[in-house]
Amino acid sequence: METIYPLYAAGIIVVILAVGFLIGWLLNSKIGKNSISRAKERAKAVIDEAEKEAKNIKKEKLLEVKDEWFKKKQEFDNELNSRKQKFQNIEKKLEQREESIEKKYDLVITKEKENKHLERILIERQQNIERKENEIEKLFLEQNLKLEKIASLTSEEAKKMLMENMINKAKSDASQFIQQIRDESKVEAKKIAQKIVVQAIQRTAVDHSVETTVSVVQIQNDEMKGRIIGREGRNIRAFEAATGVDVIVDDTPEAVILSAFDQFRREVARIALERLISDGRIHPARIEEVVEKVQSELEDEITKEGENTLIQLGLHGVHNELVKHVGKMKYRSSYGQNLLQHSIEVAYLTGIMASELGFDPNMAKRAGLLHDIGKTVDKSIEGPHALIGYDIAKKYKEHPIVVNAIGSHHEDIEMEHPIASLVQAADAISGARPGARREPLESYVKRLENLENIAKTFEGVAKTYAIQAGREVRVIVEPDKADDDFSNKLAFDIAQKIEEEMEYPGQIKVTVIREVRKIAYAK
Repeated sequence: METIYPLYAAGIIVVILAVGFLIGWLLNSKIGKNSISRAKERAKAVIDEAEKEAKNIKKEKLLEVKDEWFKKKQEFDNELNSRKQKFQNIEKKLEQREESIEKKYDLVITKEKENKHLERILIERQQNIERKENEIEKLFLEQNLKLEKIASLTSEEAKKMLMENMINKAKSDASQFIQQIRDESKVEAKKIAQKIVVQAIQRTAVDHSVETTVSVVQIQNDEMKGRIIGREGRNIRAFEAATGVDVIVDDTPEAVILSAFDQFRREVARIALERLISDGRIHPARIEEVVEKVQSELEDEITKEGENTLIQLGLHGVHNELVKHVGKMKYRSSYGQNLLQHSIEVAYLTGIMASELGFDPNMAKRAGLLHDIGKTVDKSIEGPHALIGYDIAKKYKEHPIVVNAIGSHHEDIEMEHPIASLVQAADAISGARPGARREPLESYVKRLENLENIAKTFEGVAKTYAIQAGREVRVIVEPDKADDDFSNKLAFDIAQKIEEEMEYPGQIKVTVIREVRKIAYAK
């Protein structure tokens, strides 16, 4: 502001000098002389106007300078406040760090004190240990001296005692090492057991036969049905009373159906009816005579069947009553599985596994064959078949290992020998073979439906079909939503879900089919 003001003053002086020069020139001229008065007035007006303008300019510049000053002051204040805030934050952080350092310092001091205390305790304990070791050494020396005095031990004898102590220690270390070996052998034993079971299954080839509850007797013509029924049905009533079997005479051409759950009775009825038809004499007295004779013959056949089974398995020394029970198995079934065929298979499996493990294979086969003899007794005897068979085998002086295996194969009593475990495993393997046992129609259909429904829950599946009696499920996927990688993953995921949600014998194959068809017509 001080620089601008002299400039304006200099400008005014220049203007005044110019006006004075003009006035002087006018005074020297005629025109100037005549208009001096007017020039003075104009000069005065110009001077006044210049002064006013100078004042206005001065005011404007002063205002601009003040505004600029206020702006600079505001910026300076803001910067100052910002720096103050930063300094305050830094100061707070420094205070916090100082507090943290003080705490850590206090903690370090506390730890040092604790360490010093622990160090003192350790030193004291070390001193106590050394003192006790010295005492023990002295006691050991005193003990040796006393032993030498009491037992008159020589140095050789003392060495022998020392060697015995070392041997005892070695035995202790060896027992620990043996325990470690046992733990490792458990893992290896599981693998070996699986291998033995697989080998036993592969080497055993026993035919499966699922029994039904009906037998069909073929006749020469339908006129024979009237003779079987008899006048007012007396022949058929006498036949049913003698055999305990239901005789179904319906529209089936040239056939009569015999129905009974007891296979022995049904077999007696079948043979008796065939003989009556071939003989032609069908009346109540003749029916009773033939049925009684057939029963006697089949009982002898049961004994022969039991003897043949024992010869087949290479077993001997079995009590005659147990032989009859073995023969009766031919006319018994378990879940539709023929009991004799099942028992023969269990005997083979048990014998093979026992041979692989170093046990007596004949003893194992004997236990496997007799494990279900409790199912051959009269149904009036109540109780678990394993315990019934246990009592029968014990009654006829069977080997204790065989008796225990029979009673414990369903864990009704405690197992006392590894052969009992082998019988239990073989029993489970035989029953789990696909097709070995009959399942009810409803559960069979439901299992097929569950297979198809599980596969349908996955995205991209178009159709599902359970085939091969539920041993395979075929999944047809939508070709535009699935590629080869997706199909591979889908097959694996469906198999995993089936394993988690279903129970089934054997294994189930999952087949994913992705088919793309392109059709064109040539016209």
